[in-house]
Amino acid sequence: MTVQSTRKAHPLGWAFSLLGLVSLAGCGDRSPFLDNDQVADRYAARGALQRADIRAGQFTLRSYRNFAQPASGTLTVYIEGDGSGWLVGVQQPDPTPDNPTALALAAADSSLNRLYLARPCQYEAAPVPARCNPSYWSTRRYAEEVIAAMSLAIDQAARPLGAPRIRLVGFSGGGPTAALVAARRIDVTQLVTVAGNLDHGEWTRMFKVTPLAGSLNPLDFAATLARIPQVHFSGMRDDIVPKAVLEAYLRALPDRRNVRVIDVPRADHDCCWRDLWPGLLRSHLAEPF
Repeated sequence: MTVQSTRKAHPLGWAFSLLGLVSLAGCGDRSPFLDNDQVADRYAARGALQRADIRAGQFTLRSYRNFAQPASGTLTVYIEGDGSGWLVGVQQPDPTPDNPTALALAAADSSLNRLYLARPCQYEAAPVPARCNPSYWSTRRYAEEVIAAMSLAIDQAARPLGAPRIRLVGFSGGGPTAALVAARRIDVTQLVTVAGNLDHGEWTRMFKVTPLAGSLNPLDFAATLARIPQVHFSGMRDDIVPKAVLEAYLRALPDRRNVRVIDVPRADHDCCWRDLWPGLLRSHLAEPF
């Protein structure tokens, strides 16, 4: 995709450029001697998560999983953020995250059954295949076919567990992905977002960047989502997805009795969710759902 000279023509703009830099310099333990696959494998090993890639629709999705107790009836699914598709205002040929925060959160979770899903076109072998049009980490990152593939991948991964209840946890751009998946399923008993961009319309207006044409927006499914118990973690230092974006989504919900919002004083967009996550799990997500 050609990058235009004006800010508004950038489908991500300076804020995603900043996010790319934050990802490189954030709280992770990224080593310059490891490639992205090795970094992901290292995080997965900490949580005893095993790799199992999933063919879903037109995409092959990287997954890591630990099904410690198939009879427990509950599966916690972690969905990765938007990754490293943009850096210093230039769209990159590969959206694979340098520091996969959602994977680090999954590894830090002690839930009996855990599944991590990368987003479409992340962790594809170079060169990225033709089916991975750059729009899938730009304006169409939440397209219908993307959300359908993520939901199908959950179906396939969950098959050994029978018909489990699903808890969806999405980080950053994985937040709206999780919400859009939840809106089309009947087995989701809890939706959790961490620094989630739950109204990308508000986000693009706020930062004066090009709207994400071709992407679904959780705001448009507010009536359905209002019926699902939700917990939203917002970093009080987050200037990439400010709390105002979450508040725009919350205003659209016809009923907020199922919703909890947790302000996290020490967190910005990237730092330091992976360090704080065990405590946040114990404090806010340990109860049955």
